[in-house]
Amino acid sequence: MPGVRSSTSNRNRTICDPSLPRAGMLIAFDFDGTLSDSEMTVLLGEEAGVADEIDDITERAMNDELSYAESLYARAELLDGLESSAVDAAFNRVALRPGSADVIEALSEAGHHVAILTGGFEQGVERALETEGVSVDTVVANRLPARNGTLTGDAEGPLIEGTKDDALADLADEVGVSMDDTVAIGDGANDLPMLEVAGLAVGYEPKPAVEPHCDTVVASMAELLDLLEAKAVL
Repeated sequence: MPGVRSSTSNRNRTICDPSLPRAGMLIAFDFDGTLSDSEMTVLLGEEAGVADEIDDITERAMNDELSYAESLYARAELLDGLESSAVDAAFNRVALRPGSADVIEALSEAGHHVAILTGGFEQGVERALETEGVSVDTVVANRLPARNGTLTGDAEGPLIEGTKDDALADLADEVGVSMDDTVAIGDGANDLPMLEVAGLAVGYEPKPAVEPHCDTVVASMAELLDLLEAKAVL
């Protein structure tokens, strides 16, 4: 399969058996860096004039040099006072990467529960999905609170102190899917918890600290479609 490669992993767990047809699985995507090549906090930082500082913090977090909570609170603080019109302008620029909508639609049509578990922000995810005319079953994301038309410099939501392994397990329990029947796709350090517990862990151009924890790695949505077909998910 061109472009799709296995990744050495020391995890001992069940991986989707390609000889068996699969239905009703839980497919969980990261957003920034995976479904989208946008980085929401950087777009917001461009509106606030602090993009370089935010990009540096983001890279340190994705390479596991900072905890995700530390990095998000630091980035949110840099956005203190950003006006709602600038926030809207930033979120309007969030876009799905080419082929993401096709993957989401194919998974939905196959009867799977499609989720986005992201440390990014609900508003940006919703705008990107609306622009492409696609939807998912569940979005678990964070928020940037505002007061009197400007950001407060704080952040809130389930995936700041909370981790994606717990979010994935809770969602699997809610929809009645075993963890063996889950697929996680992500790229950064905050995706590690869900990649380590999912039935199939797929790295999307993963960071160096993340790749060893992936069962396989892809570099495009076309390659992801090929992989999901090979694993009989589609």
